[in-house]
Amino acid sequence: MTAPARADLARPGAAPWRTPTGLLIISVIPLVAGALRLAEVAGGPQLMPVNPRIDAQPGPVVVHIVAATAYAIFGAFQFPARLRRRHRAWHRAAGRVLVAAGLLVALSGLWMTVFYRNAPGGVVLWTVRLTVGSAMATALVLGFAAIRRRDLPAHRAWMIRAYALGLGAGTQTVTQGVGEAAFGAGDLSTALSMTAAWVINAAVAEWVIARGKRPGRPAMAR
Repeated sequence: MTAPARADLARPGAAPWRTPTGLLIISVIPLVAGALRLAEVAGGPQLMPVNPRIDAQPGPVVVHIVAATAYAIFGAFQFPARLRRRHRAWHRAAGRVLVAAGLLVALSGLWMTVFYRNAPGGVVLWTVRLTVGSAMATALVLGFAAIRRRDLPAHRAWMIRAYALGLGAGTQTVTQGVGEAAFGAGDLSTALSMTAAWVINAAVAEWVIARGKRPGRPAMAR
């Protein structure tokens, strides 16, 4: 996550546009790549690298891309406290869309991990993807359960964790570039660089959650 985005998440009174802008900037490369892949699946020109797994079974990829796009965009506008306070009905409606889209992202990702054979990254990345997808789905379910019982701090924490994992593809555009430049493009390098992105995002999420728990700091979910 960008420095402005991290700062905004920690300061509920900050300008409401800063956090969504930072998070959307992180997401822009995966969102553009996803749009190009959708255009290709729909019969458009071949602009992305050839992927036989997608060519053979495009359905899960389409679901994953559409859901990830909704998740990244709706999620970005859930963070600013000022927007939530002024538009409570929108926050609740968008939150329902966010949970549904996030579950589709996690479950379609798990499906592709299990059934798409010979994906880059080998067994290491295969294991990490199963772990991340399961953790994201679990966090969304726990976050939804928390808001149903009106446990706002727990809801906030679980939804931040889920969004951080869902935004891994954005951070991976940086970590993969660094990993390939330093270690080449082998399976182990791919696995470690992609894993690093999820670890970074998870660490930032825990930092944001901890900042929100400090005495005297307004709760982000209010």
